[in-house]
Amino acid sequence: MTAMVVGFAVTLGTLLVQGIAVTAGVEAISALVARRLVGIHLWRNSAAMLMLIITLLIGHLAQMALWAMAFMAAGEFETFALAFYHSAVNYTTLGYGDIVMSENWRLLGPQEAVSGTLAFGWSTAALVTIVIRLFRYRHLALLRDESRGRSKETRGSKPARQ
Repeated sequence: MTAMVVGFAVTLGTLLVQGIAVTAGVEAISALVARRLVGIHLWRNSAAMLMLIITLLIGHLAQMALWAMAFMAAGEFETFALAFYHSAVNYTTLGYGDIVMSENWRLLGPQEAVSGTLAFGWSTAALVTIVIRLFRYRHLALLRDESRGRSKETRGSKPARQ
């Protein structure tokens, strides 16, 4: 029962970290769009997506570290490196099975797998949402330019294939 309570608390903490990472990444891109630094140019959009991916990756690594600290606090591992490795295996649902925690804390593994699955799903949703937003923004800008009689070449970008 203790493992379930600890696992639930750590899961809430890690999902809070995920929420912060997603919000930070999405808000940063929204600010860039508002300043018209991204949205129209394909390469700038790609750079913005890379920034979002790195932000989300840092969030995932922080969540694995939180789980590793919980494993250390439970006395399951002597080194953080081993705890982090075990955490990464659980979080990503690889499930190598080369390290097994004691019977008292074994339920933390599946709880971390659920936490990681939720977080990866959330990251995927954020990435897809931003790709769609940037695509729509770029498409509307191209339509606006064409309706004003400005061609893509006039703006300095290569013509898109239709």
